[in-house]
Amino acid sequence: MKTSRKRAPHRPLLRNINLRDRIYAELRMRVQHSMSEEDRLVDNEIAEEFGTSRMPVRDALLRLVNEGYLVGTTRGFVAPRLSLQDVREIFEVRRMLEPEAIANAATNMTPETAAALTAALQHAREAAMNKDGSAFMMASIQFREAWLGCVSNERLAGLIARFVDHVQTVRNSTLKDPEVRDVVIEMTTELYNALVERDAARARAGMVKFLQSGEQYFFQAWEKGDCLTQAVQYEESTDNLGPSNS
Repeated sequence: MKTSRKRAPHRPLLRNINLRDRIYAELRMRVQHSMSEEDRLVDNEIAEEFGTSRMPVRDALLRLVNEGYLVGTTRGFVAPRLSLQDVREIFEVRRMLEPEAIANAATNMTPETAAALTAALQHAREAAMNKDGSAFMMASIQFREAWLGCVSNERLAGLIARFVDHVQTVRNSTLKDPEVRDVVIEMTTELYNALVERDAARARAGMVKFLQSGEQYFFQAWEKGDCLTQAVQYEESTDNLGPSNS
């Protein structure tokens, strides 16, 4: 297993920006864009990279653990891996929650969120045209975060946001297929139209279709052996309070 990527040159952070938030934002971007299942994020290595102490780094890493992006182990922080049963169960829960959540978002749509959705959809189309899987995944993240920001029930939005490990697993296993990306563009466009037109019923129906397709494509990828996670559990013990200094 690899530890965190090759260290960048020492780069002290600007002190007039909240240190923990800055490190968190940069690590979150790293996790979303380029972290593989073999990578590990080790707090003392990251502290050296950013030219700071371990404390703000650990705070940022634990925040990512709490949000579902990482899992703490005895030898570093790693991306979560889900069992097939985990994937099935979380799809079931998402089908219960997300159609109603996006319907709520449609009724609360703002010009600012509509603009963010427009930009995300345009980025997704450009990424699909350029066959840029990483950029496509980032556009998908931006689209999801934009509409979730319009859900008036903060507890519901927060609960859905905690399924980020599931969402990332499905994306990583399916969006590398150009045909799947084309289907995602089509369904995302349907969701976009429903949201900007404040049509709750269409948004709800579109999300049901979106989730059904996501589940179908995930298990097709798994059956073909293309699923990155292969849905196995960690063999090593985990410690969500963070890794040791070793």
